[in-house]
Amino acid sequence: MAKIWLLSLLFLIIFLLLAAFKRSKTRQHHKPPSPPGFPIIGNLHQLGELHHQSLWKLSKKYGPVMLLKLGKVPMVILSSSETARQALKDHDLSCCSRPSLVGHRALSYNHRDIAFSPYNDYWKEVRKLAVQELFSTKHVNSIQPIKDEEVKKLIDLISESASQKTSVNLSKEFLTLNVSVVCRAAFGVSFDGSNEKINKLIREAFEMLGSFSASDYNSYIGWIIDWFTGLQGRRERIVRDLDGFYEQMIDLHNNQEKEQGSEDFLDMLLRLEKEEAILGKDKLTRNHTKAILMNILLGGIDSSAITMTWAMAELMRNPRAMKKVQSEIRNQMGNKSMISLDDVDQLHYLKMVIKETWRLHPTAPLLVPREVMSEFEINGYTIQPKTRLHVNIWAIGRDPDSWKDPEEFLPERFMDSNIDTKGLNFELLPFGSGRRSCPAMYMGTTMVEFGLANLLNHFDWNLPEGMVVEDIDTEESPGLTISKKNELILFPVKYFHH
Repeated sequence: MAKIWLLSLLFLIIFLLLAAFKRSKTRQHHKPPSPPGFPIIGNLHQLGELHHQSLWKLSKKYGPVMLLKLGKVPMVILSSSETARQALKDHDLSCCSRPSLVGHRALSYNHRDIAFSPYNDYWKEVRKLAVQELFSTKHVNSIQPIKDEEVKKLIDLISESASQKTSVNLSKEFLTLNVSVVCRAAFGVSFDGSNEKINKLIREAFEMLGSFSASDYNSYIGWIIDWFTGLQGRRERIVRDLDGFYEQMIDLHNNQEKEQGSEDFLDMLLRLEKEEAILGKDKLTRNHTKAILMNILLGGIDSSAITMTWAMAELMRNPRAMKKVQSEIRNQMGNKSMISLDDVDQLHYLKMVIKETWRLHPTAPLLVPREVMSEFEINGYTIQPKTRLHVNIWAIGRDPDSWKDPEEFLPERFMDSNIDTKGLNFELLPFGSGRRSCPAMYMGTTMVEFGLANLLNHFDWNLPEGMVVEDIDTEESPGLTISKKNELILFPVKYFHH
């Protein structure tokens, strides 16, 4: 009897072990494929300086849905338009929160800004406020006189360089232009004379936000690693500099005399702060205000300047496209000294050039990371809660399944095409899609179109002496956004309309 009981117990144990093994195997089957990693660090060693390129190369082997472990944090990378559609459209609500990034938290004031705040009532209220007061079509059109003035200043500066036959650093000037427009339009202040310092600070902040901080993936060991590598000290310095910049902006703003009824966005934030307004469940504080300022400054300045620089670089590398876009502008605009925002709507080839620039050089190649809130499936693979989700739109822009000759700069590919950048065509997502799409989409697009149209109309452009088209590089700088690694320096030639 005892033998029968022991035999039965043995069979039960074997059955339970086989069932557990089968369940484990089933779960493993539903996990996305993953490159082998090391204990503790996971796949961190496989990320090069340019993370989007490293992940693109890995995706060619492991597929468009790929699981990595960065320290102890699971991260899924999507690298095709179809997988992006499933995540950002079909399962948008399941993955529209933001992860808590320990290492980068200080840069975003504990995630109190629009881009980095978790999906909650506070985020909804702040986004609604920003869209209504700053990024709406009505507001963007109302600040057109500011854009006119700042672009006119840039044209005058470049005209002087043309007359003296000196070069222009377009990377620097595009960033300065956007700093001036955003600071005047959103905050009612001008930082003439200190733009170089601001430009450097913005570039460093974006590089820091885009880096993979070890403390984001292992709080204690990671902090020690960040301290030894110098990342922690650099991060603290940038935070101090950013905070000082926000205080300077607020002080300058408060010291300016304002006409009655001329409240700008910063006026409104300071008023709500004083009134102790409630956004979601949070009372608006100075840290909230600074976090929102950071989001607008970094999102509104850097991305437009980067796109303008890449567009000019690609046009210089492709003289046929340059000639075609300038002919369109000059034939349609005639002798106009300044092209208006309404005029830009007639410049169809220019719009194709900008779309093609976004395809090859999206400003945020991995978008801002999302965090999965509830389980869902992509391509049959289970995506678990607390997983970080990145969409590699840089890789999607180079996917031969979506684009013919993907490495070529061919604006004509958008001729007679319905593909736009509003987040519904997942082959082209420079502003993201779904609940986390960029609220400043219209503002950024109009700034790029308006600025480029006027500079291409007023000037022809030459390379530095001894340099040929083939010498123009497309190397990228690391960071949350991918700017051109080497600054674009060209010689302007004043164009006289016949």
